[in-house]
Amino acid sequence: MRTTTNRGLQPNVLGTFDTIVMAVAGSAPAYSLAATTAVLFGAVGLAGPAALLYCAIPMLGIVLAYARLGRIDVNAGAGYSWVGRTLHPFLGFLSGWALVIAATVFMVAGSLPAGSLTLSLIDPDLAANTPLAAGVGAAWFLMMLLVVLGGARLTVRAQLVMSGAEMLILLGFVLAAVAHRGRATAFDWSWFALDHFHGTDTFAAGALIAAFYYWGWDVTSNLSEETRNSRRTAGLAALVGVGFVFLLFEAFTVAVNVLLSAEEIRTAGPNVLAVLGEEIWPGVGGKLLVVAVLLSTVATLETTLLQVTRSLFAMGRDRTLPAALGLVHRRWNTPWVAIAAVGGAALVMFCAAAAAGSVQQILSDAVAAIGLQIAFYYGLAGIAAVVAYKAVLFRSVQNLVLGGLWPLLGSAFMLWAFVASLGELSTTALTIGLGGLLVGVLPLLVYWRKGSDYYRPARLDAVRALAAAEGSAPATRPRTGTRDKSYATDF
Repeated sequence: MRTTTNRGLQPNVLGTFDTIVMAVAGSAPAYSLAATTAVLFGAVGLAGPAALLYCAIPMLGIVLAYARLGRIDVNAGAGYSWVGRTLHPFLGFLSGWALVIAATVFMVAGSLPAGSLTLSLIDPDLAANTPLAAGVGAAWFLMMLLVVLGGARLTVRAQLVMSGAEMLILLGFVLAAVAHRGRATAFDWSWFALDHFHGTDTFAAGALIAAFYYWGWDVTSNLSEETRNSRRTAGLAALVGVGFVFLLFEAFTVAVNVLLSAEEIRTAGPNVLAVLGEEIWPGVGGKLLVVAVLLSTVATLETTLLQVTRSLFAMGRDRTLPAALGLVHRRWNTPWVAIAAVGGAALVMFCAAAAAGSVQQILSDAVAAIGLQIAFYYGLAGIAAVVAYKAVLFRSVQNLVLGGLWPLLGSAFMLWAFVASLGELSTTALTIGLGGLLVGVLPLLVYWRKGSDYYRPARLDAVRALAAAEGSAPATRPRTGTRDKSYATDF
């Protein structure tokens, strides 16, 4: 096994198209819509399209921050490394820890619907059986765990199949919804305005839920060490991916508002897409959208596993968590110890979920808790980008807007949503969200006392980093007329 002397992750496995697919799959369009539409409707009513719109604008600021930071520091830990090298190592560690907690909670929040949806295809009455759904979901999770363990190449191929089928179904239903004649509510442009929000607390709750919709595109940064030309590719893929899923989210949220009544949305819960499918195409549509959600759920389990295991790998490599997490498998070039650790933790949580309440209640609490973690580490990344590029912000209007003001807006929005939503969340969501962050203080202090080099960082400065990257470019440029056979699809 190799540790910090050789990173071990296989470079140049992912091309541009692969990375865009990963960004889209990370946001999990069908899963996010199924798991969160009823939750969003419960929080903001018909203002769901507005919540998604007003969260997308600052979210793009965070995407720009990630793209700019990825240009100057290619690291599987992404925000964990960037925040630690610009703001403070303690904040950097907590940023990485927040992602780890969010992703681990999502193992259950994602797998439970996968189990429930699988059962619904067999017998709709079985879908409400939480223990059985947890068992089937755990089987899906273990399958994806083995795929991720098998290496980035296998992961990419599985992702292309699952996400490709999902996108075909979703786009087909977008067109079918436009052509559908029946409606429960007349379309209203005010759904995109601020009028339907009842105060800042409601707006903050909607923003936090909307952040969960988009979450996952940053897997491109965690895969940067395995991506061809990642200084450019990771950021571009994230931008394209977020733009694409934004359009899908808006289209389906508007379709739900128009075609389903408020009571139908509340009653459907996580099965809202199946109900929408039945409304559009009776007898067949519901099952097709269930298949799309199932594919999306399994696909995003894969990308989330990639995120959390690469983050743990980076933390183990830096000795801010047990060094064993930084080991990679000799054959598959994957952080097998980190994968096994996440698998063990998730299986324990599956047992807890099996004894808990309904799938819908578990999802609601998990979405809110994950939203807190997302807002925290995205907010820190936005500030980190501004600090890293502070020396060049006033060289042009473009630098000021794209590198300073927009990321800062994204950061301020995320941190505001984090604070403002605290009074609206359930005790369970707060315990998971804030409690998970506080637990991270213990390993932080332990490994800080042990003297990890991470806590004595080389400051991340864009001017020096870009100059160094430009100076090394000729040595890393591939020879004309050759093609590295490890590359996957690319533009």
